[in-house]
Amino acid sequence: MKVVGSSSRRRSAIRRSIAVAGAAAGLVGLVLTVPGSADAAAPVTHAATAHNDNMDWLGSSVAAHEGGDLAPSTLSPSAAATQTPGMDVSHYQGAINWSSAYSNGARFVYMKATEGTDFQDPDFSANYTGSYNAGFIRGSYHFATPDTSTGAAQADYFVAHGGGWSKDGKTLPPMLDIEYGSSSECYGLSQASMVSWIKSFVNEVHAKTTRWPTIYSTTDWWTTCTGNSSAFSSNDPLFIARYASSVGTLPAGWGFYTFWQFADSGTFPGDQDKFNGAQSGLVNLANNT
Repeated sequence: MKVVGSSSRRRSAIRRSIAVAGAAAGLVGLVLTVPGSADAAAPVTHAATAHNDNMDWLGSSVAAHEGGDLAPSTLSPSAAATQTPGMDVSHYQGAINWSSAYSNGARFVYMKATEGTDFQDPDFSANYTGSYNAGFIRGSYHFATPDTSTGAAQADYFVAHGGGWSKDGKTLPPMLDIEYGSSSECYGLSQASMVSWIKSFVNEVHAKTTRWPTIYSTTDWWTTCTGNSSAFSSNDPLFIARYASSVGTLPAGWGFYTFWQFADSGTFPGDQDKFNGAQSGLVNLANNT
C-alpha cells in the first residue's frame, strides 16, 4: 500500500516524504533507515515530527521498524493453499484496476478510510465502490493516532466516514490500524493508557455498528506498547503484520490470526494479504457468523 513502483523507488519516496515533512516542521537530526537500502545497518531514530495524515497507511511503519520485504513466491505451498489471497490499499495506489486484481486471484481488500479526526482518504469512495462492483469482499480501516484525540472520538469519525457495516456478505468488520507512531513508537502513552485508548475505540465501533472491529498490528508493537495485552482476543479478529515466511509468535490471547499481511508488494496492488481460511469463511466473517 505504499508507493507504486519498485521497492527501491518506494523506499526513496518514503525517505523523501519524511524529509519534506521534517523540513516543513523545522526538524533536524531525523534519521530513517529503510531495510534493503545501502544504509540499512544504521540505527533507526526518530525526532518529534509534525503529523502528516498523507504519510500513513496500513503497514507504513512496519518495514522501517521490523524489516522484511518478502516476495509472495517465498510462501510455502501449504500456506498458500489453505488461505484466501487479498490485499490492502489507500490513495497511494492511485486508480486501481479492480477487475484485473480479482482475475489474478484476490478476493478481499481492506482500504483506508480515515485517520485521526480530520483526514479522509481521497480515494476511499472510488475504492469502496470499485472493489464491490468487481466482486470483492471489502472493508475499511482507520489509522489510529492515539496522541491526537480519544479512541471514542476517532471511532465516531471513522464510522461516520466509511467505517460502517452492513450484513450483505460483502462487508468485512471495520478495522483499527494501530502501529508505530511518527512522533514516538507508542504515541507518548503508557501501556495502560494505550490499552484504555484501544478499548475506547473498539467499544465505540461495536456500539455504533454491532461489530467488533478487526485489529491490525505487529507482535513487536503490541508487546511494547500494550504490554502484550490479551484484553481484545476474545472479540476482535487479529490482522497480523509480519514480512516473513510465517506469522511467528502472535500477540497474547490470540490463538490464531484471521488476516496476515506478509509482503508490501507483489501480485496485487498495495500490500499482500491472506485470510486464514477458505473463501466461505471470509463470507461468514462478513456476515458475522
